[in-house]
Amino acid sequence: MKKSALFAAICVPAFLAAAPLAAKTLVYCSEGSPENFYPGVNTTGTSFDASEQIYNRLVEFERGGTKVVPSLAEKWEVSADGTVYTFTLRKGVKWHSNKNFKPTRDMNADDIVFMFERQWKEDNPFFKVTSPNHSYFNDMGMPKLLKSVEKVNDSTVRITLNQPEAPFLANLAMMWSSVQSKEYADAMLKAGTPEKIDQEPIGTGPFYLVQYQKDAIIRYKAFPEYWAGKAKIDDLVFSITPDASVRWAKLQKGECHVMPYPNPADLEAMKKDPNVQILEQAGLNVGYLAYQTTKKPFDDVRVRKAFNMAMNKKAIVDAVFLGSGIPAKNPIPPSMWSYNDSVKDDEYNPEAAKKLLAEAGYPNGLETDLWAMPVQRPYNPNARRIAELMQADLAKIGVKAEIKSFEWGEYRKRAQAGEHQMAQLGWTGDNGDPDNFLHTLLGCASAQSASGSNIAKWCHKPFDDLVTKAKVTTNQAERTKLYEEAQKIFKEQAPWFTVAHAVQLKPVRKEVVDFKLSPFGRHTFYGVDINSK
Repeated sequence: MKKSALFAAICVPAFLAAAPLAAKTLVYCSEGSPENFYPGVNTTGTSFDASEQIYNRLVEFERGGTKVVPSLAEKWEVSADGTVYTFTLRKGVKWHSNKNFKPTRDMNADDIVFMFERQWKEDNPFFKVTSPNHSYFNDMGMPKLLKSVEKVNDSTVRITLNQPEAPFLANLAMMWSSVQSKEYADAMLKAGTPEKIDQEPIGTGPFYLVQYQKDAIIRYKAFPEYWAGKAKIDDLVFSITPDASVRWAKLQKGECHVMPYPNPADLEAMKKDPNVQILEQAGLNVGYLAYQTTKKPFDDVRVRKAFNMAMNKKAIVDAVFLGSGIPAKNPIPPSMWSYNDSVKDDEYNPEAAKKLLAEAGYPNGLETDLWAMPVQRPYNPNARRIAELMQADLAKIGVKAEIKSFEWGEYRKRAQAGEHQMAQLGWTGDNGDPDNFLHTLLGCASAQSASGSNIAKWCHKPFDDLVTKAKVTTNQAERTKLYEEAQKIFKEQAPWFTVAHAVQLKPVRKEVVDFKLSPFGRHTFYGVDINSK
């Protein structure tokens, strides 16, 4: 008989505060528009933030931390061999409603099964709705990992894996596993408008969607029947403001209360403003330049190493991050367990770079492209400027790099398809586990996927064997050794020029109460309050 580890939920008390005299509205100056409201096909923080308010998952990360806590599941059991997870669902969890649909039942096991199957089963009628590219689900190897997802009864779900998976619970706490209503999906399919479940969503989360106007505004209201108690604020507004300087101006005037991704050049002024506080913590992120390793000249490790030595990383980070970032040598941040500090970064040495390029058959240099992201991201405050500095450094070793860019959605789609030779990108961790960086961004499964996050298209068996073995190893000390070795191989093979780990900085108005930084860069407003003036 298998032994089981039982994790009991701690009931979340409902808020018992008296009804406010006036509605409390919090305005978040977001940096862009979401692609849609279906996290299963998204990979950007912009889209995740918009959906985060609406949905719940079986398990979630505690606010401001990396610990996995119960959510829609109030408890779970794990078999001794680590392959069977049995989740007991909360009872009485209510769905939102909208003009399209009024729910007739509470959340149940059918909804959990639907969440998995629309990403997993190609014959599911929702598999291709919005997009068939379930990037996270595929990059984490879920199609091969899952053996079955079964409804035991309305309040119990059993998930059986083909093998143990050390980060499985943490993976379930990520945005891709946000639970949608199967009843709503069936109704919209019958009406001939299946896409509405992703465009006009309902969820079980603390806020429901009222209005979305692309490139302008998202309006939410607190869901009064939320299972954990109504939110402290009544109205939540995302004021979509792509320009960081404009976001800062709005924050100063009190037109918004929280803003992401400040310009490093504005930080001194922000620190002097008596109405603003800057929340700060080490960022769980990395910004990098990926070489498309299946294309010439970057199929040759000598070329990749030459480029790494040609670019002055410290000067780039100093010029662009202005003290809000540190040079990166590994593909995971220093704050993450298993970080290998003994790895030596490639030295900045243009003369050695020229010699290596000549050895690789390019004594007179070469021409290439250099893709620059069109947006500001947590790991890169000014992608265009970084590209220009890289371009200037590469010119010194005879490399002519043409800077290219595209609209953000198009940029990511083309980079995932491998159309580039060099492309800037980066990553903010989703679950606090090294697997989320090393396997998702650099594993073979992701390289071979048409929509994978491994845009270097780097599939190196010695590396992949290590990170794959680490997934099925439950002992953290053993996993650490495997990841430390993988980081050495990464540095030797140089599929990326690692740029920086950015410090997470969040300017917040002082009347905002209990807003917590997420280690994953998410913006969650449940539990946040505003002091009335």
